[in-house]
Amino acid sequence: MPTAIVVGSGPNGLAAAVTLAKAGVEVTVLEAHESIGGGTRTSELTVPGLLHDHCSAVHPMGVASPFMRGADLTSYGVTWRYPEVDLAHPLDGGRAGVMVQDLEETRALLGVDGDAWARLFGPIAGSFDDLAEDLMRPIVHVPHHPVHLARFGLRALLPASTVARRWRTDEARALYAGAAAHAFYPLHKPTSSAIGTMLLAVGHRFGWPVPEGGSARITDALAAIVLEHGGRIETGVRVRSLDDLPPTDVVILDLAPAGVVEVAGDRLPRRVRRAYERYRHGPGAFKIDLAVQGGIPWTNEHARRAGTVHLGGRFEEIAEAEVDIQRGRMPQRPYVLLSQQYVADPTRSVGDLHPVWAYAHVPTGYDGDASEAIIAQVERFAPGVRDRIVAQATTTTAAWEDYNPNYVGGDIVTGANDARQVLFRPRLALDPYSTGIPGVFICSAATPPGAGVHGMGGANAAASALRHLR
Repeated sequence: MPTAIVVGSGPNGLAAAVTLAKAGVEVTVLEAHESIGGGTRTSELTVPGLLHDHCSAVHPMGVASPFMRGADLTSYGVTWRYPEVDLAHPLDGGRAGVMVQDLEETRALLGVDGDAWARLFGPIAGSFDDLAEDLMRPIVHVPHHPVHLARFGLRALLPASTVARRWRTDEARALYAGAAAHAFYPLHKPTSSAIGTMLLAVGHRFGWPVPEGGSARITDALAAIVLEHGGRIETGVRVRSLDDLPPTDVVILDLAPAGVVEVAGDRLPRRVRRAYERYRHGPGAFKIDLAVQGGIPWTNEHARRAGTVHLGGRFEEIAEAEVDIQRGRMPQRPYVLLSQQYVADPTRSVGDLHPVWAYAHVPTGYDGDASEAIIAQVERFAPGVRDRIVAQATTTTAAWEDYNPNYVGGDIVTGANDARQVLFRPRLALDPYSTGIPGVFICSAATPPGAGVHGMGGANAAASALRHLR
């Protein structure tokens, strides 16, 4: 029986282990921390009994991913919970851009911009099951569905600012800006529309759900599949060099490129090492977890029922804030991504005390405290929220990197989403998962298709490993 070692137990590492174990490979997963999961962990960060997700929080790509769908996570304890409103983007004066899974309802909510919204996202959402087969693979491949891929690609290559011109109202433009800003990349740059367009289309196809009991339930399910198929998982094992590993047929590294350089050293071909050393990381995130009595008193009623709320005001405000962080300046009013998972999953709360998860985009390595800037953005659209905060916990950019070395400078998406790296990450290669060392592969979010709890980086890397074994 062939053997494999997977270094790192984030969702991509576990997806690689699942894929290999199901194929009859004897797999061992090694994790440096005492608990598995990478960015997909859940614990009581503020008040006993209140469940907070450490990093990943809402999972549109989890339910859309071909790997996750094939893994049948529901049979291993994952119960998806759906909020009444998937996404709200409040604006001053009590207005908001609102997205729900139902495209026709969203069309109505967006008023005069509803038809233009539906014309963009309807065809992509309708074909997403097929489109995912191509989008979630390396860019260099023979497409299975070339027409769908071309339709998406023509839009994805555009700046988000160009796409946003199709809408007239602040509500629709801001709703799009908040999704596009998930890329941590200036909205006037080419390809800055790719991630937002995909997330919104997925929202109309699958919704933006959360797993009951926290994101760690995804980790638990993937680990259970590994163990069921004869794999092993060892925690508290930090791999500092490939030479530390016992003899094995395959090694898959759930590490950022810099981590691969650290453990592989001179065994990397020179061209690959240079490419990994040139790999660029993006801005950071500053996270705050809140325990809020009675929930957040949003002025807009849709925001009170939304699982995800984007804060930052109008399109132009968000665009300016994203330019600031790229230039190393902390915005006075940063873009904030906020999740109130409890509206879909009340098991995370304790009575009327609710967990709130939020982070702001900040410059890479930002060493200040962004807590006040985040709370001020919430207060802007929910006056009186300060009086409801019972407890809070923060995660700085330095703390992110301590928590997960892949998050260099607080970069929780493991790599800048500039045009080159959106298309060719972590390097230009026919097989981007190959490190150039026979039998050694990389599977982190630095590989296609990038960040998100979808497991496709791991599944794709494992497919490359299986081809090597054959």
